[in-house]
Amino acid sequence: MSHIPKLPTDEQIERVRSFNRFYTRHIGLLNEGLLESAFSLTEARVLYELAHRGPVTAADLGRELGLDAGYLSRLLKRFGAQGLTQRNPSKDDGRQFLLSLTDKGFAAFTPLNQASAAQVATMLSGLSVGERERLTQAMTTVEHLVGDGPRPDRPYVLRSHQPGDIGWIAHRQGILYAQEYGWDQTFEALVAEIAAGFVRNFDPQWERCWIAERGGEIIGSVFLVRSSDEVAKLRLLYVEPCARGLGLGRRLTEECIAFARDRGYRTLTLWTNDVLVAARRIYQAKGFRLVKEEPHHSFGKDLVGQTWDLDL
Repeated sequence: MSHIPKLPTDEQIERVRSFNRFYTRHIGLLNEGLLESAFSLTEARVLYELAHRGPVTAADLGRELGLDAGYLSRLLKRFGAQGLTQRNPSKDDGRQFLLSLTDKGFAAFTPLNQASAAQVATMLSGLSVGERERLTQAMTTVEHLVGDGPRPDRPYVLRSHQPGDIGWIAHRQGILYAQEYGWDQTFEALVAEIAAGFVRNFDPQWERCWIAERGGEIIGSVFLVRSSDEVAKLRLLYVEPCARGLGLGRRLTEECIAFARDRGYRTLTLWTNDVLVAARRIYQAKGFRLVKEEPHHSFGKDLVGQTWDLDL
């Protein structure tokens, strides 16, 4: 005889409804403008997806957010009229159009994103370290129990860099390259210098950093840096061992290529070493060509440095 679960009690139902009312009131979802902005909650969610997913079709965006196609179409038409979004034909299928944020769209989204992060930081600042951990674990539990579960095709999210990321990236790459290739601390120093220079001179119109995150943990990253009006550099691509096999290195490389093309660069270049076989395979698969290589002694090892270029 199959087991039939009991129906939820009235008390359980009311408890969930009570929490919903509390949380929507607590973070201001009932206000006309989210976070004192001109955007509603739904509009902010659309901006968030476009900022973090990159070019996407309206159909995919609607499925991701669970929005009615007609409503989403009207919203996107309004965003387009305001100069926040743009539509470009897909290179793979000319019948489809890909949506992305314009510079004006990113400018509108950035303060909204920062305000949201600041709001949560304020909420968490009144809690002890242990209380914060309990709260975030409880939220994760809610997601797992009543959400759709992990998406096999999207087991991580991509976001822009935040305070603390740069030090973490230098720390992790220093450890990983020491463990896997025996490189010394001078490599960690180089990563720190490159990443610090990126933050210090960051120009959001021409440059970007992608942080891959899963379950609140960083599992990979890459930087795109402006070298000249026509040339951009792909720098510091890395993927944590626990995330290898997900296609994350390829995805991060594709994000760099798409962004470079969107900004009008003519060449995307990178420097690597021949021992980094997995990364080189990704670059070759994406059309990069080897234009220069030379032996050098760095990071305590004899290496062969390589320059790869992609014509955009």
